[in-house]
Amino acid sequence: MKIGFASDHRGYKLKNELINKLKEDNIEVEDYGTYTEESTDYPDYAFKLGENVVAKNVDFGVAICGSGIGISIACNKVKGIRCAKVDSREDVIATRTDNDSNIIAFGEKVPFEKALEYVKAFITT
Repeated sequence: MKIGFASDHRGYKLKNELINKLKEDNIEVEDYGTYTEESTDYPDYAFKLGENVVAKNVDFGVAICGSGIGISIACNKVKGIRCAKVDSREDVIATRTDNDSNIIAFGEKVPFEKALEYVKAFITT
């Protein structure tokens, strides 16, 4: 299984923490940016992630911005993407089972342990 990640500058730190932990757990990941904390526009990275999920270069995607809302809207502009902004483990499970979502999104203020829980629940549901 391979998971794609994308973020804007506000989600950069959390994205990198998640990527590093998943790599430690031997989960393959692909980082579609951003690669610095310099101000950037989330749609650029949301589109890259969405296009790679649709092309099946990765199995699922995780998108992070300030609130999780903007990047989820941008991801959903890619035909074939079903991205849900999630706020709980229950949201994650529901969007996988009920909506067959292929990307989840959340905000930068989600604590690392919660974000990791969301990602793991997403890829195992």
